[in-house]
Amino acid sequence: MHYLSYFLLILTFVKTFSAFLIALFTEMYGFPLTIYFLAGWLQSNYPNIDWLAHDSGHLLEMLFGWEDNSHFGPFHILSFLLIDGGFALLSAAWRVLYKAQRSETLAVSGPYARIRHPQYVGFILIMAGFLVQWPTILTLAMFPVLTVMYWRLALHEEREVEAELGDVYRKYAASVPRFVPKFNRKVGV
Repeated sequence: MHYLSYFLLILTFVKTFSAFLIALFTEMYGFPLTIYFLAGWLQSNYPNIDWLAHDSGHLLEMLFGWEDNSHFGPFHILSFLLIDGGFALLSAAWRVLYKAQRSETLAVSGPYARIRHPQYVGFILIMAGFLVQWPTILTLAMFPVLTVMYWRLALHEEREVEAELGDVYRKYAASVPRFVPKFNRKVGV
């Protein structure tokens, strides 16, 4: 494995994920560009909503008529579940991966017993949670780009690990799905 190329690849993804977060939070705490672009349509179709208020940035709650505090609306709660689930998966996966790398073995326990790339699934859950909570034009455009980048990174990593570990990895890959877990099978390789 070429550690420098792997490091540069990871650095690219960290930068892209950071750009996603910056775009999201710039709109969240500045004047929302999304609302600016949609202002005519929003004001025409929803004339009783103050589109310059903070809560109006939670577009899904506004569009579906959630009139109470948007922070306790169904979309906000769903977003918290996605974000918290993503961070929990990411944390659990990195612990297992760290131990496996230290012992120079394949990570096959914890989340890795169910899916081969829990860290990327965690990032996608976090991004999806932010999109549900505060959808913006920029983050809607970046979400599929980042998803494809994580998918491509996963394929790249799989080729490297297969070249390094051979049949051990092929057996693991044959029994553990890449991104979507199968809960109807016994855990373990």
